[in-house]
Amino acid sequence: MGLLDKLRNEFIDIIEWTDTSADTIVWKFPRYQNEIKQNAKLTVRESQVAVFMNEGKIADVFPAGMYTLNTQNLPILATLQGWKYGFNSPYKADVFFVSTRQFTNQKWGTKNPIMLRDAEFGPLRIRAFGSYAFRIKDAGEFLKEISATNPEFTVDGINEQLRNLAVSRGMDAIAESRIPVLDLAANYDEVSKIIGDKISPEFNELGLELTKFLIENISLPPEVEAALDKRSSMGIVGNLGAYAQFQAANAMEKSAENPGSGGLAGAGLGLGMGAAMMGQVGNVFQQNTFNPVTGQSGTGAAAPTPGAVPPPLPAAVAFYVAVDGKQSGPFELDQLRQLAAAGQLKGDTLVWKAGMAAWSAASTVPEMAPVLATVPPPLP
Repeated sequence: MGLLDKLRNEFIDIIEWTDTSADTIVWKFPRYQNEIKQNAKLTVRESQVAVFMNEGKIADVFPAGMYTLNTQNLPILATLQGWKYGFNSPYKADVFFVSTRQFTNQKWGTKNPIMLRDAEFGPLRIRAFGSYAFRIKDAGEFLKEISATNPEFTVDGINEQLRNLAVSRGMDAIAESRIPVLDLAANYDEVSKIIGDKISPEFNELGLELTKFLIENISLPPEVEAALDKRSSMGIVGNLGAYAQFQAANAMEKSAENPGSGGLAGAGLGLGMGAAMMGQVGNVFQQNTFNPVTGQSGTGAAAPTPGAVPPPLPAAVAFYVAVDGKQSGPFELDQLRQLAAAGQLKGDTLVWKAGMAAWSAASTVPEMAPVLATVPPPLP
């Protein structure tokens, strides 16, 4: 290569940007005193835009392609420079490369719970988070509004502002949608579109385009979620009376399987306890109902007024019964009838109650007559 070729090469530049990062939006081409030679080569790759800036003003913008810089493809810059000697001497200009690819998986989320008013539960605090994607729509507008003359501008420089836009405008959109909080999970796509349509104009003002907006989760405070779990459990249980009967039946079955419980005698006792429990549970839920989500109580039946309370019922007569040589009981009359029907209580079965001097045959005790009357006589 001769001396003339070497000198000629000193006046030819190659301007390009090989982006090796994943988050750089704007990169300024480094030049000594920003001088660019005549017929310099400009290479703009796909997903890039080259912006020439002169004295703080945006001049020419180049999309993807390869260019030889001269007055034909730099009309605005040539006009701004107004060279006295034409376009043959070096000129000064800032060259900014702007990435136009999508910047995906950008996270957004509420730092603090947001207050909303729900039609079913009233005021609620919710949290939400998700992701979004954006890209440069107008490189010149983005340089003027955001990056200015920074030699390098990354996603971190604007992410906080975009997240704040997503949260503030997004929560407004959720409130305006009037979707019940329990139905939000089934309408993430619809709510995401509502939020995206609401914040897209504000992205456009910055020279950006919102390409995707996704909601990943909307959650309630832990105590509210626990109350909803209780409400769901109540809905699954359904009729509390039937549930109490089912529990009593299970107790009878387990008691009958346990020899130490007295066989059918223990089963009869379990039945009586289950019936008593069912009655108490029914009374509680008849008198007062409680909504675990709203925290409000309601009366299901009129509470008795003072002075109108009936006296306590007389205590039922209870007998102890000798079954298989062992003492069992005490049993009330209904339970004694069950034992008689099962063949474990007969006329010669020994019984005892408080006030009796000694154990006596059931047939000799007057109170046992109605019980024994239900027992059929022996087969002939």
